[in-house]
Amino acid sequence: MTNETWIIEEGDRIIRKQAELGPDRLSPWETLVYALWWADYAMRNGGSLKAANAYCGFHATGLRAAQQLMLPGTRNLFALNLRRFEKEYLDQFDSVCDEIRAAKPSDIT
Repeated sequence: MTNETWIIEEGDRIIRKQAELGPDRLSPWETLVYALWWADYAMRNGGSLKAANAYCGFHATGLRAAQQLMLPGTRNLFALNLRRFEKEYLDQFDSVCDEIRAAKPSDIT
């Protein structure tokens, strides 16, 4: 499965879980995927992070979750200011997805 397909499918699962149980029931890993999903949605559909404004705080949330999960590549992307994040997003997308996918806890299906 490509990373583009993965983020869409995993994001959809997390969106459904959040709608059913609330955002407080997401694990740190799911919270990170959700933040990345918002960034991906905005970048691929609008070419910028403007659409991600619907999820205020995706940037800070992603950074906190990446730090908590000790994912250095993902942390580095979310640590960039929004302008640099936009510029580097597509170049770093696959490596960030690979890092996050490898960190998926075994208890999350």
